[in-house]
Amino acid sequence: MRAPALTFKRARALRRKMTLPEVLLWQQLRGTRCGGLRFRRQYPIGPYILDFYCASHQLAVEVDGAVHDGAAQAAHDERRAAWLAQRGIEVLRFKAADILNERGLGNVFAMIAAVAVRGAAPSTAFGGSPPPLCGGGQRGASDRK
Repeated sequence: MRAPALTFKRARALRRKMTLPEVLLWQQLRGTRCGGLRFRRQYPIGPYILDFYCASHQLAVEVDGAVHDGAAQAAHDERRAAWLAQRGIEVLRFKAADILNERGLGNVFAMIAAVAVRGAAPSTAFGGSPPPLCGGGQRGASDRK
């Protein structure tokens, strides 16, 4: 879904000033460190900006700071999650405090990976496993002639 131009502009600005918990989680998610999944940070979708988003699994990861403890913000978060769910996007929310401690960050990363694996798409268009490489396996440099 295309986002309005203003949302893109806001997302770009948010990428430049991420919070410490967002930076720590991004260091774990960036590239394909999470089971080969590709996450984008501060991803605009419709009127919203997702902290982290994996398009292949339609998975959003949100980092909630103290601002999200208020009743008004909780109601907004529920409306937002419902809007995203209508579009098939699953939202995982984590408290910033959980990400700031090392054990908590490991647990958060493990939960993201588990949800991504649970919702993993088949490895090929036909739903089967991919064909073997190089006749059944990759050959090492010493095996080549």
